[in-house]
Amino acid sequence: MPNPPTVGNWIALIALGMLWGGSFLAVALALDGFAPLWIAAGRITLAALALAGAARLLRVALPRPDDAPGRRIWAYALAMAVFSNVVPFFLLAWSQQHVSSGFAGISMAAVPLFVMGLAHLLVPGEAMTRLKVLGFGLGLAGVVVLIGPGALRSSGAEAESLARVLCFGASASYAIGAIVTRRCPEVHPLAFSVIALLAASVMILPVALAVEGVPAWPSDLHATMGLVYLGLGSTAAATLLLVGVIRSAGRSFLSQVNYHVPVWAVLLGVLVLNEALPPQFLLAAGLILAGLALSRWRTRRALA
Repeated sequence: MPNPPTVGNWIALIALGMLWGGSFLAVALALDGFAPLWIAAGRITLAALALAGAARLLRVALPRPDDAPGRRIWAYALAMAVFSNVVPFFLLAWSQQHVSSGFAGISMAAVPLFVMGLAHLLVPGEAMTRLKVLGFGLGLAGVVVLIGPGALRSSGAEAESLARVLCFGASASYAIGAIVTRRCPEVHPLAFSVIALLAASVMILPVALAVEGVPAWPSDLHATMGLVYLGLGSTAAATLLLVGVIRSAGRSFLSQVNYHVPVWAVLLGVLVLNEALPPQFLLAAGLILAGLALSRWRTRRALA
């Protein structure tokens, strides 16, 4: 049974929105110097090395794969590696060659809808309710208002239709990975994250080498900075937050971060790139916050 979300859970949720909100810009920058498979492989490997170093420094032991409890944890971590790292990272990097970052962002808003259905079937205590459905609907409406109809227009780019399908495939993959993480036996979040990312790097590095060869170091510093941010920020730091919140407050709570991601993407564009603040921003933010409040209403009523 998931616990009621704490103040710490809400802070982590906001931090995740910020980290992931910057990832679409970072992917766009990284694509100027790296192929899609190497973007996925690079961010996974950087994150794996960073978290493995942190685990060693903090003396966090990894579960032993030679006993029954350890084998179960390793099996769940391998599944997380596939569905939360390898598959969605590659699909989004490839798709962003053919679709706008706005469309990629709005596709992430589908994650809570996938999770809601899966959690209803697979996770005790996270059954679908009318308030949850209405709350998620309001949140999704807010994302659509924020991104605007322009994100849904066809650009005429080659392979755009396939790229759009794969964006939603990435959303479904994230949802499956989150359910796997929630159902994993009790384990230290850092240890679980290290196993998953090390496994993901072992899976994707040989594929990247075989398909795209050894990458040339890009002359564009922005491409390198984008890849480093993806590895250390939106993968390493975000994975720790993700696992911790899922284990504490549940996947349905965490899935709401996908409504925050477009909001932070817009705000970061305003603050970092001096982009204009969309006039519909306040309306969109209001709808998103209303959806979040409504989807958590039953939890608060139960605690009153």
